[in-house]
Amino acid sequence: MNVRTTETDEELPRLLPGDFAIWFFIFAELLVFAIAFISYAVARIQNVEMFNQYQLTLNRELGAANTLLLITASYFVVRAIHAIRIDDVKSCVRWLYLSLGCGSGFLLLKSLEYYEKFSHGINLSTNTFYMFYLSLTMFHFLHVILGMVILLAIAIKAQRGGYTAQDHIGIETGASYWHMVDLVWIILFPLVYIIR
Repeated sequence: MNVRTTETDEELPRLLPGDFAIWFFIFAELLVFAIAFISYAVARIQNVEMFNQYQLTLNRELGAANTLLLITASYFVVRAIHAIRIDDVKSCVRWLYLSLGCGSGFLLLKSLEYYEKFSHGINLSTNTFYMFYLSLTMFHFLHVILGMVILLAIAIKAQRGGYTAQDHIGIETGASYWHMVDLVWIILFPLVYIIR
């Protein structure tokens, strides 16, 4: 005997927002970052004085500003999802572009920070601290760029009417990736810039 239900797949509650496949990618990325953070912590334990000395050369103010920019960008992404859920496409697009503005601000400030370091001859081979600082933050920098490309593609599709209150899984998928990028920075910033 077949039991019929009036609920569609879209109406059934989902465990995770967005496309389920993105979560495999997110978890893999988080695993890579976790291994990198553990490697940093082990190297730091073995070179506490050197890490403390060179950590003071980092610009904490720019790091804090970048933290604020990414948290604000994530808030704007949440607002975009809320807007599309009530079929307010115009607001959704506006929130996505505001998020992209914050992401651009992050890239600009981080580029200024890199320029200052590179202009003083600092590179991956300067010492262990700078090797970790540059590799961790540059890896994250690339993730911010990818996240912005995803958000831009979503914003353009939304502008063209590609999402509705009933069909917006693409926005949730992009938002999930963006929140992962934000989470990684929230861990990376205190780990590399502050914790002594």
